[in-house]
Amino acid sequence: MLAPTPHLRSIIDHDGAVILDVERNSMLTLNATGGYVWEKLQQGKSIEDIVRELAAETLAETAVVERDIREFLEDLKSKHLVKV
Repeated sequence: MLAPTPHLRSIIDHDGAVILDVERNSMLTLNATGGYVWEKLQQGKSIEDIVRELAAETLAETAVVERDIREFLEDLKSKHLVKV
């Protein structure tokens, strides 16, 4: 399961999220969907649960949602914002 790394601070609202990486002195902004996924990660949800919930809420195909979320999470991993 992926989780946000402990050195981050974030603010989430209906427009998205802002993540501050205090160790790397950098900031990342997320759109509403990215903020949704980030919030679910903070809640300890599994990737499978996030995919299922987002697909149900948006009425999108589960395979498309899963592909997009996994790409998004790989991007977060490359920026050292989530850990396994």
